[in-house]
Amino acid sequence: MERKAHPSGGQAGPMIILLIAGSFLSGSLMFSYWLGLVGNKNLKVVGDGNPGALNLWKASGYKFGIYGILLDFLKGYLPLIWVIGSDYDQGYLIVPLAIAPIAGHAFSPFLKGKGGKAIAVTFGVWSALTGFEVSLVYAVILALLAAVTRLIYKSRPKSTEADGLQVVSGMLLLSLYLYMRMFSSAILWVWFGNFVILVYTHRFEMAAWLKRMFNKGT
Repeated sequence: MERKAHPSGGQAGPMIILLIAGSFLSGSLMFSYWLGLVGNKNLKVVGDGNPGALNLWKASGYKFGIYGILLDFLKGYLPLIWVIGSDYDQGYLIVPLAIAPIAGHAFSPFLKGKGGKAIAVTFGVWSALTGFEVSLVYAVILALLAAVTRLIYKSRPKSTEADGLQVVSGMLLLSLYLYMRMFSSAILWVWFGNFVILVYTHRFEMAAWLKRMFNKGT
């Protein structure tokens, strides 16, 4: 979906600040973590300690996991779909509005700034921004990367390092699609902010993978 960019950003007024804050607050609602507590599971001490939907799935089963994924998706989707087509959807105003729920999940004040990895909320944001187009492309990229990873690992269990590498490298590859489809510079800035946050939330997996590659090389 093409989006015109207006460098001036329009005269948004204080309302844009409230919308950004509301989007951040929406993203910061840690539904998966709270659902885990309902099932007597503290996700912060389960698996890799990620308080997001995937860890909820592992800790409490697929039913809780599906609820967590859906809620984490919606907290990125709903704030954006509400402003799509309005004056606040013009040019670069969309950049902070789109990044806010992703940042809210990654740095949730409800968990003292230590939120989740922001994967499901990322899908929600891109689904709202592009009518599901880019989120579906990202899903296909991740599926292809997962298939390649299975071929590489074969019978060996897939590591969290591989998962993190897939998410980050998949988002990097997504930029090629955005560029080829000639999305606006505002959307490219949304991608950049999203990419930076995903690199941060997967920093431990990336660092472990790089260390292992370095050790193999030496």
